[in-house]
Amino acid sequence: MSVGVQIAGGGRSVAARSHGTGLADLAAFTVGSDGLVASWSVTAARLFGCPASAVAGRDLGDVLMAGPDQRALLRDALAEVAAGRVWTSAAALSLTGGLDVDIRCEPLTGPGPGALVIAREHSRPPGPELPSAAAIAGIGSSLDLAQTAREVVDVAVPGFADSAVLYVSERLLSADDFVPHRDTDTAVVRRLAARLAGVSCAVSDRVLRPGEVLVLGEDSPCFRAMAGSSPVLFEQLDDAIAERIGRLPGGREITARYAAFLAVPLAARGAVVGCAAFGRTAGAPAFGAGDVSLAAELASRAAVCIENAQRYDRERRTARALQRSLLPGRPRVPAGLEVAHRYQPVGASMVGGDWHDIVPLPGGRAALIVGDTMGHGPEAAAVMVQLRTAAHTLAELELPPEQILHRLDLMAAGLATAPFATCIYTVIDPLDRSCVIAQAGHLPPVVALPDGTTQLLDLPPGLPLGLRVGSFEASEISFPPGATLALYTDGLVESRSRSFDDGVRSLRDALTAALGVPGAELTEVCETVTQALRDQGEDDSTLVLARIRPR
Repeated sequence: MSVGVQIAGGGRSVAARSHGTGLADLAAFTVGSDGLVASWSVTAARLFGCPASAVAGRDLGDVLMAGPDQRALLRDALAEVAAGRVWTSAAALSLTGGLDVDIRCEPLTGPGPGALVIAREHSRPPGPELPSAAAIAGIGSSLDLAQTAREVVDVAVPGFADSAVLYVSERLLSADDFVPHRDTDTAVVRRLAARLAGVSCAVSDRVLRPGEVLVLGEDSPCFRAMAGSSPVLFEQLDDAIAERIGRLPGGREITARYAAFLAVPLAARGAVVGCAAFGRTAGAPAFGAGDVSLAAELASRAAVCIENAQRYDRERRTARALQRSLLPGRPRVPAGLEVAHRYQPVGASMVGGDWHDIVPLPGGRAALIVGDTMGHGPEAAAVMVQLRTAAHTLAELELPPEQILHRLDLMAAGLATAPFATCIYTVIDPLDRSCVIAQAGHLPPVVALPDGTTQLLDLPPGLPLGLRVGSFEASEISFPPGATLALYTDGLVESRSRSFDDGVRSLRDALTAALGVPGAELTEVCETVTQALRDQGEDDSTLVLARIRPR
């Protein structure tokens, strides 16, 4: 690993330098924990072109470091050494005159804190260092847009280029679709990621801030690359970008290092949606025809990965928005009741066939509804939303539970997809401490009593919705204060490796344990029980807990 250090003064011509790789090319010197040069060897004087008399006792930052970014690297190195660790840098940066140096800092073993610094001239290969196939293949593995962009610039720097910046059309992010670059005299882009060799990621992100939106004019090489769908070679930044960077601390020093640039369009599915810009310092070879081909290959991979990441992000946000719109947000629970609920989709699905609802009713009562449509994913969710909306509307009409299930049954049978769904409908009355329950093929509820015991209620199960069975039966049970009613879907208790009996037994045990914790809130109990039973889950799961508050 290497770091470049710009010499503030002194130096020799590049032609006079040796490019050997033997021990004779190593230069060693020591610095104290305060960064002051303690000793300066003959080899250090030869490598850096500074005699010992000119540097002894001086701050190493004043002697060699040019710019705040390199001084930050020096502070990092001294901090690592002070902690007893060896420090090496992350990238190479050309010295004044084109010299690159590999540096290693080790803690001094003798008296007095400080560091032994070993330096050697780093010879850049005659051509670009090609990213490995494994590195390129690893781009985009996370399906995260920001992470994918960082992976692209990290692959390019420092091997292929000394700087890399990735821009994407702002329309891609705002319109959520890949659209071709329009024939206008400007392009609005957002910087996704940037990397500069020889400086920390913090410095790169400060100078070239990720997420910054830029308007590229006709004189911008990146605009020309996007408009012409072809690479553009150039020797200096356009005035707007240079001025923007130059206003930042250390910005002018950073831009002054670069002497060759290459802008390559990002194209996927026939549409140009962004641009990758690469730069090389004065000590590096300028971009050639072979470099253009390599950059185009990397940009092509980047565009495909960005497209995949953007599509995944769009689908995930759509699913989350749908899920949030379907689940009760802040239900109005009557004062005499406590209700907690927890829904978990299966796998990567954000929505599924489960639903639950809480509907306040006159007299301090509340209807609690839990349903499960066959399957999971968007298809099941489309059916679920219709049933949930209908159940909520029917509940507000204060129809008896058995009539509500009858009407849901007729509605489900009339849907084009001919689905089957289960449902349990309960009405809890805190005043007379009762609960009326009707089921349509749903799993029986569990009641946890204040003494720690649990009961699996034996109620008429009914047939699933969508079969046009014609009638359902409601049952009324006593529901004393302190008792907890648990409504759930089969995804919580059943799987291929766990039978219903075993799952319900686990549910009852988990309820007993969680409710037995002194002072446990019902929301905490719901979360604890859900997590305890989800280890073997293979389907969406829902758990709703309710209890009457003590008077």
